Amino acid sequence: MKLLRVGTAGAERPALLDAEGVLRDLTGIVDDIDGALLADAAALGRVRAAADAGELPALDATGLRIGPPLGRIGKVVCIGLNYHDHARETGAEPPAEPVVFFKAADTVVGPNDTVLVPRRSVKTDWEVELAVVIGRTARYVADDEDPLAYVAGYAVAHDVSEREFQIERGGTWDKGKNCETFNPLGPWLVTADEVGDPQDLSLKLWVNGELKQDGTTAEQIFPVAEVVRYVSQFMVLYPGDVINTGTPAGVALGAPEPKPFLRAGDVVELEIAGLGRQRQEFKDA
Repeated sequence: MKLLRVGTAGAERPALLDAEGVLRDLTGIVDDIDGALLADAAALGRVRAAADAGELPALDATGLRIGPPLGRIGKVVCIGLNYHDHARETGAEPPAEPVVFFKAADTVVGPNDTVLVPRRSVKTDWEVELAVVIGRTARYVADDEDPLAYVAGYAVAHDVSEREFQIERGGTWDKGKNCETFNPLGPWLVTADEVGDPQDLSLKLWVNGELKQDGTTAEQIFPVAEVVRYVSQFMVLYPGDVINTGTPAGVALGAPEPKPFLRAGDVVELEIAGLGRQRQEFKDA
């Protein structure tokens, strides 16, 4: 299923995109697309049954904003330097263990919402990423368990980053990752059964129409299953938590000088095969 949330910011309603590309209203069946729904197999079954039976009313998508596909996100866990080609382009050694950092849940915006270039920013960068959405509480996932059984679905994430704040201003990466609007998510949450192998997905990103990133999740240093297992050893993952799993080569940071960092007026578009497409215009904060 392709689950999404539509409407004005803060007042989104749950919806479903059917196999014919028609937007369907879920408000009569569920309150929201959130962790509580993803953890409730019976509720998901009712949604699927209603969709299969053609019982869901159509929504007019004209002019309708698409919000983040997930409400009430608990935490956004991020994995850095998780693609072999990205590590090569930035001159970094592939990490021996996953690099873990956080984005605040309030950085999450809709897939086509405006992204704000922070004040005094000179190195705002782009990063297309596969987002993993947790559907079952994952605590100390064992070696003999399947970590993907804890995954409800996947989405497109844009891990916007300010590299000077992240790398040159001391401390951890958090200052360069948690600026306002720095995590567009969506357009859909695609359930895991529809995605198949998360290590066989193409990722692309364009800046002002020029292709910058053209990668595949097959290049991940730590695959999705390993990431879920690893992170669960250090923190509890709850339904509705999100893991951004890293970006392939092609970011501004890895380009030759002068590096083409983002400015107000730039337009970024990104997509992951089967998970949809985003488009953001950048403006000054």
